[in-house]
Amino acid sequence: MQHFRLSIIITALCLAAAFYWGGVIGAFIAIILGVLEVSLSFDNAVVNASILKRMDERWQRYFLTWGILIAVFGMRLLFPVAIVAAATGIDFIGVSNMALHDPETYAKHLDASHVQIAAFGGMFLLMVFFSFIFDEGKELHWLGKIEEKIASFGKLESIEIILALALLLITQHWLPGAIRLEALVAGVSGVILFVIVDSLSTLFEDEEEGEDLADVLKKGSVMSFLYLEVLDASFSFDGVIGAFAITQDVVIIMLGLAIGAMFVRSLTVYLVRKGTLDEYVFLEHGAHYAIGSLAAIMLVSMTYPVPEVVTGLIGAVLIGLSVYSSVRYKRQQAGA
Repeated sequence: MQHFRLSIIITALCLAAAFYWGGVIGAFIAIILGVLEVSLSFDNAVVNASILKRMDERWQRYFLTWGILIAVFGMRLLFPVAIVAAATGIDFIGVSNMALHDPETYAKHLDASHVQIAAFGGMFLLMVFFSFIFDEGKELHWLGKIEEKIASFGKLESIEIILALALLLITQHWLPGAIRLEALVAGVSGVILFVIVDSLSTLFEDEEEGEDLADVLKKGSVMSFLYLEVLDASFSFDGVIGAFAITQDVVIIMLGLAIGAMFVRSLTVYLVRKGTLDEYVFLEHGAHYAIGSLAAIMLVSMTYPVPEVVTGLIGAVLIGLSVYSSVRYKRQQAGA
C-alpha cells in the first residue's frame, strides 16, 4: 500500500479540486477519466517498469515526483495547447483562454490536429515495439520459434527504421493530399526523436570502463527519464483527445488524467519493487505487443476512427495472455 500512498493523496486533492470546480458531476467525471487512464495505460506501466529498474533510486523518485508534473501539466495540459497554437497560429495565451472559456472550439481545433498527433505518437510507439521484437539479445520468446526468427532479423542494420518509415509511407497514401505532408513530417519526427533518445542512452551505457560507475549510472538514468517522459507523452495524446468525448471542461480533464497518470506511475514503481517482471517473465512481451497494437491503431485512426474501448480491450487481452503464459512457463520450469 505504501507504493500508492502518494497516488491516494493526489487523488483526494484532485477530487477536491474537481468538486470545487464542477461540483459532484465534475468529481464523478474526474473519477471516470482516472479509471480510463489507468485501464488504457497498464501496458505503459509495464514497459516503464522495464526501463525504471535500470535507473538509480534517486531518478526513480524523480520519475514519481517531478515526472508526474511533466506528465500532467506538461503533456496533458500545456502540450495540447501548444499543438493547437501551432496549428491555428493563435498565440499560446489566446489558446489557453480558448481552452478555459470556449472549450468546444478548443476541442475542435485539437481534434483537427489528430492526424499529426497520431502520426508522431504512432511512429514513436512503433519504434519502441520494433526495438523489442528485433532484439537479438532476448533469451525468452513468447511466440516461440516465430518470435525467435523475427528477432534474428535484428542483425540487419536499422531494420526498425526501414520498416517504420515504409509503414508511414504506406499509411499516408490513404490520407487526403492536403495533409499528407504534415502527417509525413510528424511521423518522421517521431522516428527521429526515438533514435536520438535511444542513441544517447546507448552512448552512456557504452562509456569507457575508466569512468566512474556512479557517473555512468547518473547519465543513463537521465536519458531513461527523458525516454520515459516521451513514451508517456506518446501514450497520452489520444487519451487527451478522447477525454473530450466525455467532457469539454479542460480543468476536469486535467484533474481526471492526473489521477490516472499518478496511479500508472505508482504501479510502475510497484512492479519494480516487487520484481513482478521477474516473476511473470512474459509480461514485458505482452506489454510491448500491446504497444505495437496501439501504434497500429493510431496509424489506422489517421484515416478511420477507432473507439478507445478497442484499444483498451486489445491491450487487456494481450496482458492477460502474457500473464497466463508466464504462470504456465513457471509451472513447467518447476516440474522440469
